[in-house]
Amino acid sequence: MRDHRFFAAIYERMIDASERAGLSEMRAELLAQAKGRTLELGAGTGLNLAHYGPEVSELILTEPDRFMARRARDRVADGGATPASVEVIESPAEALPVEDASVDTVVSTLVLCTVEDPERVAGEIERVLRPDGRLLVLEHVLSQDDERLARWQHRLHTPWKWFGAGCNCDRDTPGTLAAAGFSVGSLAREEFPKAPPIVRPMIAGVVSHPGS
Repeated sequence: MRDHRFFAAIYERMIDASERAGLSEMRAELLAQAKGRTLELGAGTGLNLAHYGPEVSELILTEPDRFMARRARDRVADGGATPASVEVIESPAEALPVEDASVDTVVSTLVLCTVEDPERVAGEIERVLRPDGRLLVLEHVLSQDDERLARWQHRLHTPWKWFGAGCNCDRDTPGTLAAAGFSVGSLAREEFPKAPPIVRPMIAGVVSHPGS
């Protein structure tokens, strides 16, 4: 993944309308379920920081883009973190910087659309989670119930990827997670508030480690 200085600078302004229209509440509801040693994939500028509760004992934020990571560190330094122990590590989700079976919670919000190798990332999540660990997911995905929209997602994939700094609008994330052994049947179908139609279909919820 390339670094995106300009995109990092404008990201929060781009997503602000969605945050105020309900995305922030969706983050809060999901992240209230995080506990123990928690690892977040692609933490971006650190927008999730305010939503972690006291049950999170340690928080590891991974972010491959150095400009995003810098803003996340600034947010931590400014007191935008609930957990006492927070570390920001510049690392792709394909090579998570933690030991096998060492994490209680993995968090993925609006990041699996941008990773270069989704299958490898799913394998890394499975690797680092403890057997009783959980994955918290909030992702926009390929439409499953609107074939016309899905066709438009495929057609507009290339220009959207350029516009969105590597964002893929037609990722079948539930299929990728299911192939890695995660049970995705409990994931709710949601809508990305105040977003273009091609990135509006979302999944949200909690899935358990494949070995649990």
